[in-house]
Amino acid sequence: MQGRWQFWIDRGGTFTDCIGLSPTGELSTVKVLSSDRAPLVGIRKLLSLAPDASIAPCDIRMGTTLATNALLERKGTPTALLITKGFRDLLAIGTQARPDLFALDILKPELLYREIVELEARLDASGRVMSRPDPEALRASLQGLRSQGIESLAVVVLHAYKNPELELSVAAVASELGFAEVSISSEVSGEIGMLGRGDTTVVDAYLTPLIRAYLQELQAELPGSSLQIMQSSGGLTGATSFRGKNAVLSGPAGGVIAYVEIAKRAGFERAIGFDMGGTST
Repeated sequence: MQGRWQFWIDRGGTFTDCIGLSPTGELSTVKVLSSDRAPLVGIRKLLSLAPDASIAPCDIRMGTTLATNALLERKGTPTALLITKGFRDLLAIGTQARPDLFALDILKPELLYREIVELEARLDASGRVMSRPDPEALRASLQGLRSQGIESLAVVVLHAYKNPELELSVAAVASELGFAEVSISSEVSGEIGMLGRGDTTVVDAYLTPLIRAYLQELQAELPGSSLQIMQSSGGLTGATSFRGKNAVLSGPAGGVIAYVEIAKRAGFERAIGFDMGGTST
């Protein structure tokens, strides 16, 4: 919008870089140590405001490695996997691909979910309901998860991409019990292939509460401002629509978009970009 400051921010794990464009067209930059409040600190520095001064409505575009680093460092939300009975080990088995085929000491990555509940919830290949979970047994299982400190759930039902009914019914009970996030596979990644759909849903459940809390904190001090976030795809989305499944490469995606444009302007059709941060490269 005309007459408003514009800010472009890269919130990394170590440093946060901010570029400001004033209404008169002047550019300025600042680098601050990263923290949950770093974008606000950077904006106030560019506006020469006191640390607790209110920020006038402005337009902000931000990329962040918050989700990237949380995933690498396993600092996401305590999560449980709810999956059709008989498939409890599906995500642990994965594709059985081995990066180093002849390695004798096989190191598997730590699973993101802490607990597993097998659901009596099954659809056939056409999406017809074959079995439903008993409401009372489901409620008891979910209450048990809550008592163990689980805050987020990933719900994955066989063939749910054809019919979300069973996943929605499980999510309704979970929401009543106060879970911070309930990610269901039919919404997160409504595609054939239970393994890929399940992996994506777990990542979404693991990261979304962390992202949502962070953005809500920022927005509380930015009334009247627009806040758009870079997604892994390189596209922008509103802060309220930003989810864990689209956040893993938020920070690096901005670098990719930038070096492609710079290479084109310099006349290069082929380019290699290198983005070295304090936490991840």
